[in-house]
Amino acid sequence: MVDFSLWVIISNLLLATRWTIALSLVAFVCGGAVGLLLLFARMSGRRPLQRFVFLYVEFFQGTPLLMQLFMLFFGVALFGIEISPWMAASLALTFWTSAFLTEIWRGCVESVPKGQWEAGASVALTYLEQMRYVILPQALRIAVPPTVGFSVQVIKGTALASIIGFVELTRAGTMINNATFRPFLVYSIVGLIYFALCYPLSLLAKSLERRLNAAR
Repeated sequence: MVDFSLWVIISNLLLATRWTIALSLVAFVCGGAVGLLLLFARMSGRRPLQRFVFLYVEFFQGTPLLMQLFMLFFGVALFGIEISPWMAASLALTFWTSAFLTEIWRGCVESVPKGQWEAGASVALTYLEQMRYVILPQALRIAVPPTVGFSVQVIKGTALASIIGFVELTRAGTMINNATFRPFLVYSIVGLIYFALCYPLSLLAKSLERRLNAAR
């Protein structure tokens, strides 16, 4: 058993936390960009696009994130394409995040009264102009709290990347535990770090929801 001091354990876990944060940011930003494109396609009224988005969302929401990680990391290799754990985790979490954000934002857009669409059409705005100038600004007020709240799920979802060998917080905790045989201490610190990352976002989401509801 390696004799790791408490500070050595904490410092190594904090170093790995950087990768958890980086992966979360990549998944959330890229997933948000993809989700916005899917939202425009879903609300466009064109049936082929709507059908594609529907199947996309159903697949990524209806299958475990762990399976999606395995498919990208191991499945792609069957075609002779090598992919790193970082790339596989980034892609899987991006697709997974985009599917959920698409549905969150779709619900927010659909909550905007239909009269707003009609008002935009009455002044000859195109579909994209209606979305940009009329619908999205109103939907944004509704979408901010659940979007911030979902970021907590993205952070927790990064833990599954440890299964394919990506060294983030959970994987680092497992490696340190294997070296020290102090599971209670190591995983308690891991849990506290996740809590420190997620709890402020949960509070922010609740605060934003109260403020925006009061403003409406």
